[in-house]
Amino acid sequence: MPKSKVRKKAAYTPPANRPGTTPVKVAGPTHPIYIGVMLGVMLLGLAWLVVNYLAGESISFMATLGPWNFAIGFSLIVIGLLMTMRWR
Repeated sequence: MPKSKVRKKAAYTPPANRPGTTPVKVAGPTHPIYIGVMLGVMLLGLAWLVVNYLAGESISFMATLGPWNFAIGFSLIVIGLLMTMRWR
């Protein structure tokens, strides 16, 4: 069987920096407080929905909110999920 040719690759040369361009700053990891707030908001929304289902009629201010309890609970969960986009 014939032997295949070995191709030589050129050495990698990084592109030269152009004058007037600023280097991109790499962001570091997210602060632990941000992570705690993010998880807390999601868990608060979940707890709001669970309490609404289990004892919503017994708690006076939740009973007056009525169907808005779902909007409050789900919006807290969505806010927490949106915060995950900035988590590094």
